[in-house]
Amino acid sequence: MNKMGIENQLGENKENLIENNSEMLFIYDAKMCNPNGDPDDENKPRMDYNRNINLVSDVRLKRYIRDYLMDYKEKVIFVCKVEGKTVDATNRLKKLIEANRKEIEADEKLKDLLGAKKEPDEKKLSDHLPWLLSKLTDVRFFGATMPLKSEAGRGASITFTGPIQFNWGYSLNKVTGPMDTSTITSTFAGAGEDYSTMGKDYRVDYSLIAFHGIISAKRGENTELTAEDLNLFDEAMVKAIPLEATTRSKTGQSPLLYIRVEYNTSEFFSGDFRKYVKIVESGGKAIPFDDTAKLRSANDYKLDLAELKAKLIEHSNKISTIHFWKSDDIEVSGWDGQDGKLKGSNGDRKEIEIPIEMLLKTEKEN
Repeated sequence: MNKMGIENQLGENKENLIENNSEMLFIYDAKMCNPNGDPDDENKPRMDYNRNINLVSDVRLKRYIRDYLMDYKEKVIFVCKVEGKTVDATNRLKKLIEANRKEIEADEKLKDLLGAKKEPDEKKLSDHLPWLLSKLTDVRFFGATMPLKSEAGRGASITFTGPIQFNWGYSLNKVTGPMDTSTITSTFAGAGEDYSTMGKDYRVDYSLIAFHGIISAKRGENTELTAEDLNLFDEAMVKAIPLEATTRSKTGQSPLLYIRVEYNTSEFFSGDFRKYVKIVESGGKAIPFDDTAKLRSANDYKLDLAELKAKLIEHSNKISTIHFWKSDDIEVSGWDGQDGKLKGSNGDRKEIEIPIEMLLKTEKEN
């Protein structure tokens, strides 16, 4: 289906859709674990060895969010396993129709989703895009490409470009590479004798990982992203990693800071917030990058947000609200928003106040 065909069906109910762009800063730490294994390098933590920084893909972060929505909020997710099994996109759409059979049979407008033999007909979903998007939370968030079959049997697809996107995450501190590891040996009973498998366990000592992300209101029109969706997204950003990073190699990761700056327009982005965050000592002195390799916990430093605050004050006329969450485990400086407002002065020395909405706490902190 072409772009015009998609737009003719979507975005008609604009009352509930988001109207303004947002930008995000998300920081979490990883202690003695593997934040994101590289399958092309023995599953070692992803690294930029030239710059001595740890990397985490946007796909890894989105997986945590999808899993949280599915496991804890009982949302239907398109990019997932079904009943523990991997299925292709076509069969995923068939299973979606089958799971909603009663609703479809009761609605005359949807009945063509079941063919002459009452079998799921996924190619008809191209005529019911609002219904399809209403069922798939992760597609409203991150988009997807969905293959469809035409009557002639030729392949076709619908592509939804996700309004919520992240850059790859990287460590703000120096990470020299995977820490020294020992060989893991597992022994199993075989046919008449025991046998064992061996492998290496690669981890980082400590990584302070930061992501920058955007939310495009314009893109949101074509996935029907709502304000209610954003509330759910904010919750997932704070809660997903503690609840989903629970495998042997992933345990040891905790969210520290999440800021979503909501603008008052769909035509503005400020840029990557990470460059305005500094790692400093308790007394406020900046820690040289090479020395940050010695960090082992959030108790060893503070995050200085003074430059980020100045940037936001500079663009205050384009900002509606700052949605803010901070873990009790991290100390920040240069940010005085405790009374519900970020205060500062612009170049004309005019006093500026930006509303701050404090977000939920994690289960650990409640």
